[in-house]
Amino acid sequence: MPELPEVETVRRGLAPVMEGARFDEVFAHRGDLRWPLPKDFTARLKGRTVTGLGRRAKYLLADVSSGDVLVMHLGMSGSFRVIRDGGASTPGAYYHQRSNYGAHDHVVFRMSSGATVAFNDPRRFGSMKLVPRAKLEDEPLLRALGPEPLGNEFDAAMLAQACHGKKTSLKAALLDQRVVAGLGNIYVCEALNRARLSPRRQASTLATRSGAPHQRTALLIDSIKAVLNDAIAAGGSSLRDHKRTDGELGMFQHNFRVYDREAQKCPTRGCAGTIRRFTQNGRSTFFCPVCQK
Repeated sequence: MPELPEVETVRRGLAPVMEGARFDEVFAHRGDLRWPLPKDFTARLKGRTVTGLGRRAKYLLADVSSGDVLVMHLGMSGSFRVIRDGGASTPGAYYHQRSNYGAHDHVVFRMSSGATVAFNDPRRFGSMKLVPRAKLEDEPLLRALGPEPLGNEFDAAMLAQACHGKKTSLKAALLDQRVVAGLGNIYVCEALNRARLSPRRQASTLATRSGAPHQRTALLIDSIKAVLNDAIAAGGSSLRDHKRTDGELGMFQHNFRVYDREAQKCPTRGCAGTIRRFTQNGRSTFFCPVCQK
């Protein structure tokens, strides 16, 4: 499933053709994705303008001039394709090619910018929902989300307080969307390696008995922000289904330090360790047992 950098890459690819543009035509070729679309979905969008396109965790948020917010999630295999006179492009990129089969273009927007934006989702795990802006904070999909990891609010003190007394593993805590929003398996593995912290470490060790952050907590915050910014700059990571809106693959997978590098040498300078993989909470975890403590 695309993580924060991949979703941000898609947002940046869609913004030039959607922000400030009107929905001239809206086609919902089926009544449901992961969940049913609102019965008045097309009517509430047609003729309205996208006043802004943002992101919250792994969700895309399109503010509409009607006062609604179009909340969109890519799911496992969803992607957007932008079609203009010069051809088609796909914001956002994974090793396996996206489906171009028209039957999988479940929702299509024809924008006044001259672009057609098609949401293609073979597995239909993606979703779209219209939520009044005034009720967005109470939206069940969003209300329990923790702070954005790239925001100023997310700092060592906040992470220490969130992990204070937690008996779960550090990796599990970072994957908990209530602790920090948008992190997934790939970037947690990468950030923990940069911070030289073991994914098996108990989450509570990030805080003192009083709940204050340890020095290593600040290093972890810096590592999380750095790996996310590096991944966004590279267009995300291309593993299975992610493509950018221009159809190109993201490149950050070439910069992985530990993820999917089992049995390879640890890249940390001066470390003689070898990357290992084990299953943790049903997910593959990659780490170096020598330098990550």
